[in-house]
Amino acid sequence: MAAKTRTERDSMGAMTVPAHVLYGATTQRAVLNFPVSGRPLPAEVIGAYATLKRACAEANVELKRLDQRRGRLITRACDEIADSLEEDPVGFMEHFPIDVFQTGSGTSTNMNANEVISNLACRAAGKKIGAKDPIHPNDHVNMGQSSNDTFPTAMQVAGAVAIREALIPALKGLAKTLKGKARRWDKVVKIGRTHLMDATPIRLGQEFSGFAAQAEYAVTRAERAMVRLAENLPLGGTAVGTGINTHPRFGSLVARRLAKATKVPFKEAPNHFEAQATRDCVVEASGELKTIAVSLSKIASDVRLLGSGPRCGLYELSLPATQPGSSIMPGKVNPVICESVVQVACQVIGHDAAITVGGLGGVGSLLQLNVAMPMMIDNLMSMITLLANASTMFVDRCLKELEVNRDVATGMVEKSLMMCTSLAPEIGYDAAAKVAKGAFASGQTVREYVLEHGLVEPERLDELLDPASMTEPA
Repeated sequence: MAAKTRTERDSMGAMTVPAHVLYGATTQRAVLNFPVSGRPLPAEVIGAYATLKRACAEANVELKRLDQRRGRLITRACDEIADSLEEDPVGFMEHFPIDVFQTGSGTSTNMNANEVISNLACRAAGKKIGAKDPIHPNDHVNMGQSSNDTFPTAMQVAGAVAIREALIPALKGLAKTLKGKARRWDKVVKIGRTHLMDATPIRLGQEFSGFAAQAEYAVTRAERAMVRLAENLPLGGTAVGTGINTHPRFGSLVARRLAKATKVPFKEAPNHFEAQATRDCVVEASGELKTIAVSLSKIASDVRLLGSGPRCGLYELSLPATQPGSSIMPGKVNPVICESVVQVACQVIGHDAAITVGGLGGVGSLLQLNVAMPMMIDNLMSMITLLANASTMFVDRCLKELEVNRDVATGMVEKSLMMCTSLAPEIGYDAAAKVAKGAFASGQTVREYVLEHGLVEPERLDELLDPASMTEPA
């Protein structure tokens, strides 16, 4: 009968480890020390670690600090981790079990990665798991590195890659869809609203062009966030930013390899003391993502308002019916997709608040190191995932099938008292205000009131009250 456990050792002594796992003693200590959320770091962070450790091994071989045989064993182990995460991310994360709320530097996760890579390499070399020969987790996998520069680097790699691969394409799809609606509906003249009250006419296409512009700005913000994370890699600073125990060219070589592997323009930090002592780049990237969330909330909320009804609301838009809206009111359909997007925005703002606090001096950022990094990257990755998924859902489940109720949208224009705005240059502000109040009191339209009182010649009045002309500068 196969043993259920095995014994491994680290600098603190022996530890009993489940027999089948790929990690070792140091990881097991962290598993026992941090029974907090029951939630490990996102798989994308582990994938970033595999990419990073591969690049580190290649750089050390180039610098002749690591022999080619050991270098190949490490790079193959990193590839095996990456492939396994792609094929079975949930199952393979069994080997990376450490809780999000662990040591604030991420040392536990760095050693987890070192131990798994070492054991995979040892197994590939025909040695037993835990042998640490020919690949030692510290001496070889962690060569020229520290948890203090690898974990923040892995944070930035994971975040930047996820923004590039998931968020930016989703936001571009959102912008494209909204621009298409803006073009399609550019001739639909409806009433504008400010303070939720009647205002002057606006074309529905103009309204949606505003949404499209928000989405395009969101793409720009996501790109800025990606670049901010990419341009400032801490790797090469080791313990406190001085680069002790590493080669002077190590950080730049690794950054170059990361850029080639991910198609993200990674660069070594120009100042390692800033890069390791702070997480300002993550706080800044989070701020850009929070702004994207605010934009999404505005678009989704306005679509929800414009689709309210169908008989007692605005109902200028017809939202696709995706599911029954009530357990008690038969036939009711609710704007559930919009509501989901708004909830995502609320959650993203919460994530940003946590990241901001994690970056504060005296809280997370203390002297030469930030000690809230696992929490910060967990929140950042959640922000990216939520925004990307919500944007795609919004397009696929709502915006693509969104339709305009033309009769409703255009039928309100003539009734608006704010049509009197175009009369002000002709008869004066005070007189135009009297028209609005008089028309409201009598129940007439502005046109009917003006004609009845002979305030403007009919032909001229038609020019002044042409709704389409009121949607452009005079």
